[in-house]
Amino acid sequence: MKTDPTIDFLTRATLAIIEQFNQAVNQHDLELTMALMTPDCIFENTFPPPDGERFAGQSAVRQFWKDFFETSKDAQFEFEDIFASGERAFVRWLYHWRNPDGSTGHIRGVDIFRIQDGKVAEKLSYVKG
Repeated sequence: MKTDPTIDFLTRATLAIIEQFNQAVNQHDLELTMALMTPDCIFENTFPPPDGERFAGQSAVRQFWKDFFETSKDAQFEFEDIFASGERAFVRWLYHWRNPDGSTGHIRGVDIFRIQDGKVAEKLSYVKG
């Protein structure tokens, strides 16, 4: 990540946390993913449509990530654009997966993050329909 002197300290810290979090998710590292989330974290998944499912607290969010990492071993996110301002960040991504028959798929989406005390407090996910 390049350091832009015009970006304030809080925004730079937010970008660094988001970068670490995104790497942990792509490495399917449950412990690091959860270490980067607050005890009272909120995660809103994109599935099931139309509103997705909401997970609240370390235990519920941990179970989501555990299940996701175990059932989606080939899943990878390609991060296309990241923007932060203060404690908020927006990440535009392309999610790639492999189906049981070997075929592949992808979908585009956006995450809206809120950082609190150096950790992810909220991750709200949305996809293009």
